[in-house]
Amino acid sequence: MAVTQDESAIAAVWDQQNVWSRSADRLKKAVEGARSKALLLAILAAVLGTGSAQAMGRNEAAGKALAFAAALAAGAAPLFAQRGGAARLSDWIRVRAVSEALKAEVYTCLARVGPYRDLAGAGALLAERGRAYRTDGGDLIRYTAGIAALPRPLPPVTDLDSYVEYRLRRQIETYYRPKAERMRRKVVLAGRVELGLGGLAAVLAAAAGVFSVGGLAAWVPVVASVSVALTAHAIAQRYSYQQLEFMRTAEELERLLTRWEQTPGAVGTPEAAEAFVAECEHVISIQNEAWMIRWTVG
Repeated sequence: MAVTQDESAIAAVWDQQNVWSRSADRLKKAVEGARSKALLLAILAAVLGTGSAQAMGRNEAAGKALAFAAALAAGAAPLFAQRGGAARLSDWIRVRAVSEALKAEVYTCLARVGPYRDLAGAGALLAERGRAYRTDGGDLIRYTAGIAALPRPLPPVTDLDSYVEYRLRRQIETYYRPKAERMRRKVVLAGRVELGLGGLAAVLAAAAGVFSVGGLAAWVPVVASVSVALTAHAIAQRYSYQQLEFMRTAEELERLLTRWEQTPGAVGTPEAAEAFVAECEHVISIQNEAWMIRWTVG
């Protein structure tokens, strides 16, 4: 089947969305990787530093080697932390914002609502609006260098019913609900690790005090420092906040879906359909904006 000029223009914007999405994924991976490495190096610095102090009296060479490694880890940690700092974080969030804006625009165009309703040149208008989004993120284009769009068909959306099936339902069932569950597991894991380290610190302190086990007392502040570092990392990753936002958005989208399913004629007119799609996209955009704001402030 021949591809029309309109379909070709829509497909081009869909490909551009994929490029920005993949660029955002790469930036996110770099930010999270840098933060994880900084965390690991900070923990190593604390462990190796204490180990070197205890080893120095027994084996000076080993003690010095551990001290050198501790200093190296302590010096490298801020370098990695900087790579996952505010500037790179802001760029990641803005790249993701462009990607999400392009996605919302494509789905709105395919559903033929809003400015695309009854418009013969919908693809041309979409291309124009897509260029405006990319222009707003012009300083971020460097992050898309070397990234090609993966081959993928356009979403099979042609009207409101298919929009509900392939945008609304899938957003709830394959994104927001699974993401909320994933964040919940991370929150639980972080809590268990924090509790375990707190227990370990208590055991070490008790053993050092009651049984006078030499050297154990020095490890109590190390374990406490590791616990604080891991807790701070979990807070920085905002697992609890992300879980809450994913759950809230899923609930709100499900409310809209239920209203659409249970209210005959609720979106029976073109104006009502336009308002319905706009409301769905607004809920999604509000979640994205809240997430972005939360990531960029403390």
